[in-house]
Parts: sequence; C-alpha cells; structure tokens
Amino acid sequence: MDNQVLLSILYDYYGELLTDKQQNYFKDYYFDNLTLSEISENYNISRNAIHKSLKEIEEKLLYYEEKLKLYEKNIKIKKIIANLDDDLKNKIIELI
Repeated sequence: MDNQVLLSILYDYYGELLTDKQQNYFKDYYFDNLTLSEISENYNISRNAIHKSLKEIEEKLLYYEEKLKLYEKNIKIKKIIANLDDDLKNKIIELI
C-alpha cells in the first residue's frame, strides 16, 4: 500500500490524538495537496519546521497503529465478516 494512503487511513483512526496544529498541517499537506512552502507561508513558520512536524506526525500515526492496531483489527474483522454466510451476517447485524 502506498505510504500516503496508509497515513491518510491512519489519520482517520488516530487524527484526534494529534494537536490542532498537527491536524492542520496534515490536512493541508495530505488532503489539500499544499506544498511545504505554501503551508509555511500560511502559518508564518519555516518550511523546515513544517517538514519536521510532518515527519513527527507520520511517526506518531505509525506508532499509534503499532500499539493499538485499530486498522489491522478492522481489516481482520472485515475478512471474517466476508466469510460468514448471509443468515449469520443478518443475525449479527440485528444484535448490533
């Protein structure tokens, strides 16, 4: 899987654990496709500071997944559900 796609997925799981500033940098870079220079101009900080922050954010997201494994568990659950027959799926849905 592409690293950018993985980071975007992990952000969906763990983005709320980041600071507001980190969330803004991540969204600007990964979702809005702004360059480091554009982001640095928007926040009045150096391009290097943005680069450093993005690296830190990436490391945090990967660390959270390594420890909590929410994304990995979600994939496993989807595989299990896909292998169930329709009657059992409907019964489980009714319980939820």
